[in-house]
Amino acid sequence: MGLIGSAIGAVGSIFGGISASKAMKKAKQNVQEQIRKNQDWYDRRYNEDATQRADAQRILTMTEESIKNRNRQAAGTQAVMGGTDESTAAAKAANNQALADATAQIAVNGEQRKDQIEQQYLQRDADLQNQLQQLEIGKAQAISGAVQGVTNAAASMPF
Repeated sequence: MGLIGSAIGAVGSIFGGISASKAMKKAKQNVQEQIRKNQDWYDRRYNEDATQRADAQRILTMTEESIKNRNRQAAGTQAVMGGTDESTAAAKAANNQALADATAQIAVNGEQRKDQIEQQYLQRDADLQNQLQQLEIGKAQAISGAVQGVTNAAASMPF
C-alpha cells in the first residue's frame, strides 16, 4: 500500500509540474503577444506626422482661412484708401508669420505627444517584462515543486 501511495504521489507531482509548465507557457505566449502589440502601437503612434493629424489640420485650415480673410481686407483697404504696396506686403508677411507660428506650435505639441507616447510605451513594456519574469519564476517553482514531490515520493517508498 505504501508503494502504491508513493507511486501515485510521484505521478501526481509529475502531472502537476507538467500542467503548471503548460499553463506558464500559455501565459508567456499571451504576454509576448501583448509585447508585440505594444511595440506595434508604439511604432504607429510615435511615427505619426503631427501636421497630418485631424486636430492639426483643423488648426492649419482655420489659420489659412483667417489669413486669406485678412489678406483680402488689406487688399480692399489699399484699393479704397490708397494704401501702399508696402503696407499690403507687411500685412501678408504678418499673416505668413502667423501660419509659420501655428505650424511651429503643432510641431512642439507633436514632440510633447511623442514624449508621452514613449513614456506610456516604456511603462507598459516594463510591466510586461515584469510579468514575463514572474512567469519564469513561477515556472522554476513549479519544476522545483514537481522534483521535490517526486523526491519525497521516492524517499517514502519501502525497499
